[in-house]
Amino acid sequence: MKHLERALDGQNPWWKYLVVFIITFIATNLIGAIPLGIVMVVKSLGNGNLAPNPDNVADLSAYGIPSNQGLILLLFPFLVGLITLIVLLKPFHKRTYKEVINGTNRLRWSRFFTGAVVWFVLMGIYLAVNYFLVPDNFQIQFNPASLLALVAISLLLIPFQTTYEELFFRGYLAQGVAAWTLNRWMVLIIPSFIFGLMHVFNPEVKEFGFWLTMPQYWLFGLFFGLISILDDGIEIAMGVHAANNIFASVMVTHSSSVLQTDALLIQKQVDPLHETLYFILISIVFILLLNRRYNWNFNIMQVKIRKEEITPES
Repeated sequence: MKHLERALDGQNPWWKYLVVFIITFIATNLIGAIPLGIVMVVKSLGNGNLAPNPDNVADLSAYGIPSNQGLILLLFPFLVGLITLIVLLKPFHKRTYKEVINGTNRLRWSRFFTGAVVWFVLMGIYLAVNYFLVPDNFQIQFNPASLLALVAISLLLIPFQTTYEELFFRGYLAQGVAAWTLNRWMVLIIPSFIFGLMHVFNPEVKEFGFWLTMPQYWLFGLFFGLISILDDGIEIAMGVHAANNIFASVMVTHSSSVLQTDALLIQKQVDPLHETLYFILISIVFILLLNRRYNWNFNIMQVKIRKEEITPES
């Protein structure tokens, strides 16, 4: 085991995490949002009647911003945040971003793509079943030029957004919790809880309510956290997260989604409880499939995190 054990190096005082979080937060939400702010101001000056969509603040079409351009502007801050986090790791924690990903200096790309492909296929099966069972709940919007551009933007930029979140929560914060508690259950629970809270201002929460929506975010965090602990690194979680958000961007969207895109399908009615139950089912199937490939040891959750568990890189 290397990923969590790599943090047992005496470089984890709480104030370092606080400083890194503050700097990264400022870089992401202030500096990274400058292009979006400029475009919104320009659009508003050109048309004084423009105002935010009260039902979904992520719907930038209210400012006259085309959906593909709006997606770029919404994703750009995460690129800034990712670069900032990577730059801060070495001076604050004497760690490379690769060591935060899996405890070594070698990335396991095959795991990233395996997780992404398997999750995308499972989501595709779920959407197909849902579509054929309730076709009236979906509207097809097929604009080839816009959809092709959307696919390119999603493939290029969404992995930066999801990698930033995974690197921070399942990598950086998880290693910090590991060093503080030496307990894998705490590594699973604490980052997952904070991960969910970071989504509390998403438009879906406003539309469907806190207690109907937030459990899905917490379950996402627990799912990502569990497969990261079992696999001794976050590459699979990175792949799944990227595939999930690309799927939500390109294949299906709805009026309350944080990703307002020209997706292939628009879902007219969304049942959060139904979505959560199917997420649990798909997650279980995913874990069973990848367990057959990687032969995970589920008993590792009971093993205390110890420095002596680190083994030399092969």
